[in-house]
Amino acid sequence: MDALQNLNPVLQLLIVMSMFSLLPFVFCCMTSFLRFVVVFSMLKTAMGTQQVPPAIVIIGLSIILTFYTMGSTFDRMYQMGSVPYQKNQNMVMAIQEGSKPLKEFMLKQTRESDLTFFVELAHKTKPKSPDELSIWEVAPAYIISELKTAFEISFIIFVPFIILDLVVANILLALGMFMLSPTIISMPFKLLIFIAVDGWALIIQGLVSSYN
Repeated sequence: MDALQNLNPVLQLLIVMSMFSLLPFVFCCMTSFLRFVVVFSMLKTAMGTQQVPPAIVIIGLSIILTFYTMGSTFDRMYQMGSVPYQKNQNMVMAIQEGSKPLKEFMLKQTRESDLTFFVELAHKTKPKSPDELSIWEVAPAYIISELKTAFEISFIIFVPFIILDLVVANILLALGMFMLSPTIISMPFKLLIFIAVDGWALIIQGLVSSYN
């Protein structure tokens, strides 16, 4: 980044515009969107409703919740990035400063063991402070930590639905209904129980609270 700051402003602009192509990757993998979309997809699988809710609804809900949970982080990114740009029109420095709040957010959600592994790969000596870490070193550790957390949450969600499937399967087996799929019978009960406990509210509140 330091070398890029001395480039011609036109070249800086070209490089920055090329970096904008990474924005979808940054949003999907370096924000809370990752945890939301994985858990919601797992929930749909656990309930056995493969087409409901549609994928576009899950993605839309995940995007809204991402802006809700990371609103303050995005605001700080804009504030910190706009200062150097307004001061000297340096896009590279603006991105470098604006990415610091995102790095801080990822560090809070990253497990120390995952971060240590990637830090040891990138550095021969241990960094003295988090400021010496770049966002691209923190990102892979954050992604692994988020995937692990999302799968842990999904496992807890899966268990009640699996138990219900087993109960229905045993009842059908006892009645001699071997040809009837247990999934077809258990799905209405899954929906009934999920609605009765206000499942969507519980899961969404739990996911949002996990970032506070």
